[in-house]
Amino acid sequence: MLKAVLFDIDGTLANTEPIHFQLWQQLLQDYGLPIDHPFYQKHISGRTNATIAQDLLPQLSPAEGDRLGIAKEAEFRELAQHQLQPMPGLLRLIEWIKLQDLKLAVVSNAPRLNAEFILQTIKLEQTFEVVILADDLPVGKPDPLPYQEALRRLDLTPEMAVVFEDSPSGLRSAVAAGITTIGVASTHAHSNLYDLGATLVIDDFTDERLLQMGLLT
Repeated sequence: MLKAVLFDIDGTLANTEPIHFQLWQQLLQDYGLPIDHPFYQKHISGRTNATIAQDLLPQLSPAEGDRLGIAKEAEFRELAQHQLQPMPGLLRLIEWIKLQDLKLAVVSNAPRLNAEFILQTIKLEQTFEVVILADDLPVGKPDPLPYQEALRRLDLTPEMAVVFEDSPSGLRSAVAAGITTIGVASTHAHSNLYDLGATLVIDDFTDERLLQMGLLT
């Protein structure tokens, strides 16, 4: 029986990816590494800043990589504060979840300041009883630990939850944790998300197929 609905943040609650892509493109260009959108999707989307810096800018020390990530995310918040909106249909779905007395959680690789900023900007900062961030764990997605920790905090088994995720790292994390996962195709192709184990892939939360799963009325 369904007891909880778990959401990623970036690309799932709000489509933040265009801003992140713009900033990473500018930042990496400064290091002589021009990137396009397919490169971003493969090497950056959904990953932690520390992992991105380690893989793409190995000449930087861990401290330098941290500083780069902090500066990039500060610029993200500056650009995003007047642009972000909840994904279409999200607020309706959340109201349904509340009416069903289901638990709500977010599980994200986003830095804490970004996660808090996005939830506040789309006015959902009081919505989720459990917030799991990679900053608080030994490893982030694609490792299953973030979703396993969410289940532990909610005192649930994998069969009692469903996850909404948009990125390959998020899909891998949730599927490896044994949770039914619905892909949100805001940043990646439907076929890619199905290949990674999504039970269903939607463009946004207005998809009428959610009715068939009992996730809308």
